[in-house]
Amino acid sequence: MILVFFYANTNAQNKAVAAGEKLVYTTSYNMSGVLTDIAQVTMEASEVKTSKSTLLRLKCTAATYSKWDNFFKIRDLYESYVNPSNLTPYLYNRDINEGSYFKNMKYTFSNSSNTVKSVMKKKNNYVEEKTVKINSGTKDIVSTLYYMRTLDYKNMPVGTKKTFTILFDNEEIKGILTYLGKETLSTAIGKKECYKLAVGSSEANVLQGKNSNYIWLTADENKIIVYGKFKIPVGNGELKIKSASGLRN
Repeated sequence: MILVFFYANTNAQNKAVAAGEKLVYTTSYNMSGVLTDIAQVTMEASEVKTSKSTLLRLKCTAATYSKWDNFFKIRDLYESYVNPSNLTPYLYNRDINEGSYFKNMKYTFSNSSNTVKSVMKKKNNYVEEKTVKINSGTKDIVSTLYYMRTLDYKNMPVGTKKTFTILFDNEEIKGILTYLGKETLSTAIGKKECYKLAVGSSEANVLQGKNSNYIWLTADENKIIVYGKFKIPVGNGELKIKSASGLRN
């Protein structure tokens, strides 16, 4: 599953995402020059109560369609437990099961000290623990993806750039989100006026090409992703929405 988005250096409040939301997507990859649907991506938000507070669980799963499992089976989980008001992460979990490859990564954020306790597990009982120093505002990849929906695009001039930092595999990745204006798209959930965003990174092994990576968010209070196109080192692909339910607004 390829999910690469970035955290904006603002302090926006969450008025777009709430427990009960469920978004389902089809992921397509370019295979022999033809875009082919190979996997389903599901994004769900739910409420989790702890002894001290109530958190929002942001869960993203990816699974190849059964006809592709013999070719390359994917069963991936990315999830982040965040503050419901501003989507600041407290705990992040990533389980990667792709073919014969397995990897689990857990982050425990200490936002007051700008550190993350990281535990990585691989096959053959391999465990690596470390404490990673991060910059203020750095998030995991899932909370970043949702946080992007809290930004005020309605009052944002075309061409505005937002800088981002995410922690991935214990490394901080820098990126830029550029607002390109509005476009209307026909989607599986109807015709939608959207905010079009370009996503870029200074990291050569993350996103490829210039003007090759875009996201479209609905131009309403929910700002859900309805379409995305991206270019990565192994090719290019698309993300297309199939269904949306439990929206906050």
